[in-house]
Amino acid sequence: MENGSWRIEFRRHCNQVFSLETLRNLFPVAKWLPKYRVNYLQGDIIAGLTVGLTVIPQGLALAHVARLPPQYGLYTSFLGCFVYVFLGTSKDITLGPTAIMSLLISQFGQSPIPGDATYAIILSLIGGIVQLVMGILQIGFLINYISHPVINSFTTAAAITIAEGQFKNLLGLHDIPRDFLNELYWTLRKIPETNLWDLMIGLACLFLLICLKLARNLSFGADEHETSFGRLKRIAGYAVWLVITGRNALVVLIAAVTVGICQSKGFQPFTTAGDITPGLPRFHPPAFELTYHNHTYTAKEISSQIGAGFAIIPILGLVEAMAIGKVFAKRNGYTIDPNQEFIAVGVSNILGSFLSAFPVTGSFSRTAVNSASGVRTPAGGICTGLLVILSLLFLTPYFTLIPNAALAAVIIMAVSDMVDFSLLKKLWQVKLGYSDWNWCIIAHDPVSMGTSCYHGQH
Repeated sequence: MENGSWRIEFRRHCNQVFSLETLRNLFPVAKWLPKYRVNYLQGDIIAGLTVGLTVIPQGLALAHVARLPPQYGLYTSFLGCFVYVFLGTSKDITLGPTAIMSLLISQFGQSPIPGDATYAIILSLIGGIVQLVMGILQIGFLINYISHPVINSFTTAAAITIAEGQFKNLLGLHDIPRDFLNELYWTLRKIPETNLWDLMIGLACLFLLICLKLARNLSFGADEHETSFGRLKRIAGYAVWLVITGRNALVVLIAAVTVGICQSKGFQPFTTAGDITPGLPRFHPPAFELTYHNHTYTAKEISSQIGAGFAIIPILGLVEAMAIGKVFAKRNGYTIDPNQEFIAVGVSNILGSFLSAFPVTGSFSRTAVNSASGVRTPAGGICTGLLVILSLLFLTPYFTLIPNAALAAVIIMAVSDMVDFSLLKKLWQVKLGYSDWNWCIIAHDPVSMGTSCYHGQH
């Protein structure tokens, strides 16, 4: 009886998965595009450009976290914007590089050749296929079994790991090992070697970012009666909002101008991002072989070295995207389709691998900017993607002036919102134990973090 019920349920599930209605739902753009109004255009354009100003400096900085050349952060920042317009179900989510994905790439996607992105690109392809299959088979409900404390613990631990890794750039230190404990030890040991110029510009960028972040609470509302002074206040408020929202781009621009002025005077005390390959990446399938020092790494060898990354990266990418999607869907009064979100992220990663991108997912900080900027539909992503493409075509020569300390400040501020120490109190109250949470925080690689957080729940 039970066996027969199982077969009936399985047949019903298959009929649902492979139905004509499911195929129609694969392209949500067909649902919102016919309802598009001209008055939506302003909100989408403003939001798209604002997110673009945010993702460009973040993309450059997150490439450092992934231990890849800066241009790969930009390669990863534009295609997902276009794909999500057609396949996404949230008006707010923006796909692109994130701090957690970049950290995981630094652990699982490191090629034996310094600066080579082959492993990261393969992860994008295979991870995208896994995500796409999960979406097609409609097993998005599995994400619900990952509890909030587990996600929160992992996110907090990842944020601390990422921030710790940026202090060496903030201090202008070199030749620091990559793994967490050695990196921390040698960073502290080499403090006497600090480049004071890097430190000063880094602290100045941090200070300015903090001030602009706190300035979000300023109010410049217009008067009840639309007087000249009221209109002036409203214009001033919009200008301040634009500066605050695009603070990452503003701070990086100021830092780059400072470096440029120093170089024009024959003075170059700063550690900069270095040369960035100009232009768009070439469209080609990912390479599954790599030759280095007269040794050819086959697809089998590469796969064995990536190992658990093939499962961890796609699953955590989906968890991050769904967590963000649910928050903003609830806040703005609409619903999202988890399975369709899986498909959108999966297709973005598959296609991105043909343009030298590493894995993408939803970005909380840029989604927040998108929502606050008044985006009306996913079409805002078109403006974001175009702005990143224009920067690759015309601005890369100027990116070489960006100091690493400024990018470190951008990353530290970006991950600061991910740290949730209130979780310690919650875990203590439900008697999960301090030691499990503490281990999750001090763990030095993402696999250990994820495993220890999971054990803390069982």
